[in-house]
Amino acid sequence: MKLYLVRHGIAVDRLSGNIRTDFDRPLTPEGIDETEEVAEALKRLGVKPDLLVSSPLVRARQTAEIFGKKLDCRERIQISNSLQPSGDTTDLYKDLAKTKANEIMFFGHEPDIGELALRLIHAGNHSTLPFKKAGVCRIDVTQLPTSAPGTMKWMITPKIAKAIVR
Repeated sequence: MKLYLVRHGIAVDRLSGNIRTDFDRPLTPEGIDETEEVAEALKRLGVKPDLLVSSPLVRARQTAEIFGKKLDCRERIQISNSLQPSGDTTDLYKDLAKTKANEIMFFGHEPDIGELALRLIHAGNHSTLPFKKAGVCRIDVTQLPTSAPGTMKWMITPKIAKAIVR
């Protein structure tokens, strides 16, 4: 099973106007452009997810939409409260046990998405794996939840994506 963990793109950092809570913060124009570039890089690498699972927060959903459009799988986006900040991935694993998806893309937030990656590869409690905004890593596992450590295959930052696309 191929898992792609994605941190949302650059979002507005202030609450104002219609943006009244952290939940509602959208991507900035720069965040949209950078996210599109990362999604294009993955398309060029042949990534074809069966399922996209996003945090319900606006910036993560927007990131999932951009990837869904670019990777031609927009209709496969699901929302999971397990991926919102401080969400419980135990429920996420239960939901995914019902699917036959072999390539799943998760859209979330830091530090949670980095901590999920560390749990999937069975890294120790003192490890860190910081994600850049719009960054993606691929981890291969045999099952969810993992009984054996997954294998991190690669990590792509927006800077690396730019080199792939250009």
